[in-house]
Amino acid sequence: MNNTGLFSEEKLLKAPNGMLMLLLLIAAEIGFFIMFFCGCAQLESGSGVCGAILAIGGGIMSFLICPILFAGLKVVKPNEALVLTLFGKYYGTLSGSGFYYVNPFVAAVNPTKLSDQDAQEQKSRQRPAKAGKKSDNASGKAVSLKVMTLNNERQKVNDKLGNPIEIGVVVIWRVVNAAKAVFNVDNYIEFLSIQADSSLRNIVRLYPYDIWDEDGDGDEMSLRGSSIEVAQKLRDELQAKVGDAGLEIVETRITHLAYAPEIAAAMLQRQQASAIIDARKLIVEGAVGMVDMALTQLSENDIVSLDDERKAQMVSNLLVVLCGSKEAQPIVNSGSIY
Repeated sequence: MNNTGLFSEEKLLKAPNGMLMLLLLIAAEIGFFIMFFCGCAQLESGSGVCGAILAIGGGIMSFLICPILFAGLKVVKPNEALVLTLFGKYYGTLSGSGFYYVNPFVAAVNPTKLSDQDAQEQKSRQRPAKAGKKSDNASGKAVSLKVMTLNNERQKVNDKLGNPIEIGVVVIWRVVNAAKAVFNVDNYIEFLSIQADSSLRNIVRLYPYDIWDEDGDGDEMSLRGSSIEVAQKLRDELQAKVGDAGLEIVETRITHLAYAPEIAAAMLQRQQASAIIDARKLIVEGAVGMVDMALTQLSENDIVSLDDERKAQMVSNLLVVLCGSKEAQPIVNSGSIY
């Protein structure tokens, strides 16, 4: 434990094999039963009264002690861990699949696993959980070390330009320090969910939804054009916040990104206008090149000699034909152009 009261290291237990202890306890239980019945038989026959009383007392004590000793048997499944406490103090973490025997007075702790009564009371006090959240699916009081997925609800956030957008992310995470996850935060799943929402808002405010040519240079990142880089920055910020909780953020991905409904139609018109302008620019550039090529070839091949006024008229006609959105209707002049 460090100066801030947070656990910094995890104590891994090396517990003996539980199967051997189970066999010993069963053998001891059978031996105590035999001792008890033999003592009763001796007491009825009247021989060895003191020994019979001791045998009976030992058998009765076995009935009380053996069930307590059986409580020390623990089964740990793959990718699970048991965080154990002894009379309120951290005892150690039992990790690695197997059958173990530990101090029978230790208790496993997992704040995400409440008793049935506590869970019912909490459910009645709190609002319904967000759709898509996944809880710890480890058995009993074990802490799951598996890679899990957190998919919170979509959020409405303002981007760097103040435009309201809807964005949703999925967080892939796992527990790497079970003691930190249990003791440093109240509920590490809820803690991760809240920090994910907070980090998402902080990151989204730093970038625009999209970059328009007039808004900035091409090196600036946007939510739509640089989703992988933005997701990586979100992962780094979220990892810095949940590191003390013993969690590792494996990956974050943007699953939904769109303008909010109130501005979606206007932004669609802007995108359409921008696309039309870009297309017109390309058409004009091509038309100017074609006109220049036509005038050059007419002049080089001595097909026709045109003065500046006729060249201007020809350029105007060609640009109208090439840049027009509708087909031009030709007018045939059978007379002289002068």
